[in-house]
Amino acid sequence: MVTATFRFYEELNDFLAPALRRREFERRCARAATTKHMIEALGVPHTEVELVLVNGESTGFNYLLCDGDRVAVYPKFEALDITPLLHVRAQPLRVTRFVADAHMGGLAHLLRMCGFDTLYDNHFEDDRILELSLQEERIILTRDRELLKRREVTHGCYVHALKSPQQLREVIARLDLSASARPFTLCLDCNAPLHDIDKAFLHQRVPASVLERQNHFVTCNQCHRVYWEGSHWQHMREYLRAIAGVEEPCRLG
Repeated sequence: MVTATFRFYEELNDFLAPALRRREFERRCARAATTKHMIEALGVPHTEVELVLVNGESTGFNYLLCDGDRVAVYPKFEALDITPLLHVRAQPLRVTRFVADAHMGGLAHLLRMCGFDTLYDNHFEDDRILELSLQEERIILTRDRELLKRREVTHGCYVHALKSPQQLREVIARLDLSASARPFTLCLDCNAPLHDIDKAFLHQRVPASVLERQNHFVTCNQCHRVYWEGSHWQHMREYLRAIAGVEEPCRLG
């Protein structure tokens, strides 16, 4: 048998058994065990790991553990650029897009409100979520550790918070998304882009009192829902600013 010493840092400790948190500990491993196998056997999804050091050197998930190895496992670094050291993941995604599992409906709605392309259906099975993630280069949002442990997953985010406002704050902060948010540019129902529409075409779709008060309207070409800058929009704008520091850079659309 192979025996290695492990140490997990920062929020990765939340996935460990209490007795193993924030300290070094030894574990017996099979002779063919990789760093990925042991990290996930201890409860940590590989998508949560940004850097693995074995005996002080950066390694990938496929490193075969040897007897006496010392393994340090780190989450995302907030204030330090460690790009030259990374060996656990391919290049980051060019565009930030998400697919949310069946329990992330509230978060999906809020991310769309912020302008982030987010697929969600409460009937999505794990295989479908994985398929969408791989085919469309989407980050999986979930509280299901086993989903994130699947070998095929390349980009995922374990959401620690239980309530959608706190979940939004967590995802925005963790992925540093506040500057790239474009609130009110996506349909909250369909996730499709919103487009300007002349109010002259809305007489059968919007109350007359709203047409009298408002001049700027946008619509979704998929579900044909119409949005305007009424009091509800003002409340949503203040809500996003308060819970996630997201500002609206321009008018609707």
